[in-house]
Amino acid sequence: MEEVPGGGAISLAVVLRFVDIAVEALAEAREEVDALNVYPVPDGDTGTNMWLTVSAARDAVREATGGGDPEADLDVALAALARGALLGARGNSGVIFSEMLGAIARRIAASGPGERTASVMADALRQASDAAYAAVGEPVEGTMLTVGRAAAEAAIERASQPDTRARDVFATAAEAARTALARTPEQLAVLRDAGVVDAGGRGLSVVLDAAETVLTGRRPVPVTAPLGRHVIPQPATVRHELSPDGPSYEVMYLLDADDDRIPPLRKALADLGDSLVVVGGEGLWNVHVHVDDVGAAIEAGIEAGRPHRVRVTHFAEQVAEVRRRTPDRAGRRVVAVAAGPGLARLFEEAGAVVVRGGPGRRPSTGELLEAITSCGASEVVVLPNDHDSVRVAQVAASTAENDAQEGLRVAVIPTAAQVSGLAALAVHEPGRSFDQDVLEMTATARHARQGAVTVAARRAMTMAGPCEVGDVLGVVAGDFVVVGDDQLTVATQVLERLLGGGGELVTIVAGAEDPEGALATRCAGWVEERYPAVDVVVYDGGQERYPLLVSVE
Repeated sequence: MEEVPGGGAISLAVVLRFVDIAVEALAEAREEVDALNVYPVPDGDTGTNMWLTVSAARDAVREATGGGDPEADLDVALAALARGALLGARGNSGVIFSEMLGAIARRIAASGPGERTASVMADALRQASDAAYAAVGEPVEGTMLTVGRAAAEAAIERASQPDTRARDVFATAAEAARTALARTPEQLAVLRDAGVVDAGGRGLSVVLDAAETVLTGRRPVPVTAPLGRHVIPQPATVRHELSPDGPSYEVMYLLDADDDRIPPLRKALADLGDSLVVVGGEGLWNVHVHVDDVGAAIEAGIEAGRPHRVRVTHFAEQVAEVRRRTPDRAGRRVVAVAAGPGLARLFEEAGAVVVRGGPGRRPSTGELLEAITSCGASEVVVLPNDHDSVRVAQVAASTAENDAQEGLRVAVIPTAAQVSGLAALAVHEPGRSFDQDVLEMTATARHARQGAVTVAARRAMTMAGPCEVGDVLGVVAGDFVVVGDDQLTVATQVLERLLGGGGELVTIVAGAEDPEGALATRCAGWVEERYPAVDVVVYDGGQERYPLLVSVE
């Protein structure tokens, strides 16, 4: 998010950037936030619910703006953000968060050209806090409500000072949120007993911290435990201990109803259970409540209007499902993406679980997720071995850890090439600690210089000049640096560049277009002749589109 120029008007580009950052920040933090979740019900999904809610808002904005066109209509985008959050809200925390996002969107939409950006954003945070409190049937301090109010009050005070910018407002709000979050265990005994801060408050703090980072470049130190205590959050011991006298079901539904029907609905639901949140407006509402009598909760909605998209969760079944998804795990495995049958054999012989990939058939998040979760290990290292598959691997890893709840650690080493993955796997040592093993593998992959030889499929302009269809291209570190008409000549030029910085080992992998390994063998001979002190190994990789892959360590 950038400072808004010109008279304080808030641009769509700023809104798009903000929701993107919020989604990314919550995606990274959702496992941590889930682990903090002990109030109001220890169901371990607060972080996921908040992430799903803001993701729905982001997706709605992008759809309304044609994929994120900064020249699209701002008011349309803001309306889509509010509605997307409302429709996509999950769980108690997600519903409250959706109301806060909607309030912020509405305040921005109502801003005038003469208003200061700092004042608008501070007032938006205030309205978000007010809306959150109004949405909850029985507000409880020590929750995300408290954190949001502290952030809003600090923002309003800072915005009242002259020459205050939006970045100052968000930095102040984020700091106030962290301070309030650290104090939540003083307000709720269940948090104090578990040694954690409030999960919803932490999720809200994540979003404000992300805004501060974007605006100022600073990365605030997050608060995950009470200040002054060296406590590692261990809510797993209480996560599934639902109160025997508490409600057994979570009921959620969207409700088409006139605004005047909502007060009686709130009263009826409040009498049935707790954790009541009703948010929305203009005829569409999102209802959330914890009850024992599901039928009565739905009937109350029918009396008020038309409930739809009804979702009922039985907490005991939810806990059982979480436990079912958490198998006994032990040991450490490596999951590697292989671009050819020969490479697959190499990775498998080294003990890795292989997922087939390569140009034209890159693995999906689901395929990597299945490999991670089905290998039975408690520690998993993922080698995507392709630049375009790194993010997919990171999403799969995050999802696997979240779904497993406990007993699974996953690390993605961002290997951008097959040969980098081979280099990392060569130093893999299960006897080391997980963190140390990942560190060694990452360092080795990063220091391995990699290159390749391929053939141009179309006319293009490269760093080495123009190329025609059929030209041989030499690749170094992902860039086309040589254009020629002979594969051996181009390959030796690539090797010359890679060996120019020294090296002890050259790895050459023959592709599907070199089944007999003639090109690879000739390149190995060239290295042995020119660099007799350098060791050379040749493998049959079978990868498509790249007759040769090389690395120098």
